[in-house]
Amino acid sequence: MKDILARLLLSIFVATGLASCHEEPEYANDIYGNFDALWDIVDSRYCFFREKNIDWKKIGDNYRESITPETNSMELFFICAAMLDELKDGHVNLSSRYDTSYYREWWSDFPQDFNLRTLQQYYLEFDYLYTSGISYKQLPGKIAYMYYPSFSYSISESSLDYILAILQNSRGLIIDIRDNGGGALTNIKTLVSRFIDKTTRGGYIIHKTGPGHSDFSDPFPFDYEPAPDSRVKWNGPIVILTNRSCYSAANDFTAVMKSLPNVTVIGAKTGGGGGLPFSSELPIGWSVRFSACPLLDPDGQCTENGIDPSPGYEVHAPDSILANGKDPILERALDFLKDMPLPDDDD
Repeated sequence: MKDILARLLLSIFVATGLASCHEEPEYANDIYGNFDALWDIVDSRYCFFREKNIDWKKIGDNYRESITPETNSMELFFICAAMLDELKDGHVNLSSRYDTSYYREWWSDFPQDFNLRTLQQYYLEFDYLYTSGISYKQLPGKIAYMYYPSFSYSISESSLDYILAILQNSRGLIIDIRDNGGGALTNIKTLVSRFIDKTTRGGYIIHKTGPGHSDFSDPFPFDYEPAPDSRVKWNGPIVILTNRSCYSAANDFTAVMKSLPNVTVIGAKTGGGGGLPFSSELPIGWSVRFSACPLLDPDGQCTENGIDPSPGYEVHAPDSILANGKDPILERALDFLKDMPLPDDDD
């Protein structure tokens, strides 16, 4: 992953260093001071105001009007949390000793399109291999299948060698990341490196250069490098299964994999989360976390609002069908791959 970690660290460092570009006032540790501190921190550093057409000043004015000198700290917390929800961003949290706010509607207002029990019982038949957080098996018809529920599970290079070697003689590979809420970006590199044979553009990073809503750097490109020849690779067709609950690192993984010529994305649009988070603290001691550095896909498009399936491959899995032991998204993938030639076929 060419220079990606260095660029990520640079973006975070620059975002953190904005105080040198933006002279911040001192805020009193009282009801109004804490509210104003939160509003200003977000105003100067949040990165998706333009993409979401958010009038942050109007929102701030409306919520500030609900505060009175009699407002206590717990009431203030929930007022502030409601204001942050206006960003409609799952990367935004306000944390106190008694609660951490979290915007759930990015996924809760959409169909789930997945049922783990249906997958394990009717497709994996409770008989599968498991390592590095990945459940895997060759399904009937010689179709390889991997379920990776979180990029928080560290993927061992040697374990990935075993997984791909065991699945090698298959018509195609299904990588199911439904309900994957993200995790470590380094695990994207580990996976992607096994599916490419040359340096591949992973996307771009942008960082804030000042407090204005339009103060951004030029995009910094980052690339992925193929795994060394000593590692087991996959060169055949790949299907990525997605649902709305694919977020953050899972969203980024979908974006780069979709750009590969042998990859088809089947399922529902992902949930987004295309920004690197930044954290700060209010005078009262509460911490706030939100998106500060946008990530763009290999075509330079913002990924905050999610990644669409490949054209013609949007599929949903209603709860009623899943409850009866059928997974329409997985079935579509199996049907897509069923006639692919095996790797050792002469043709």
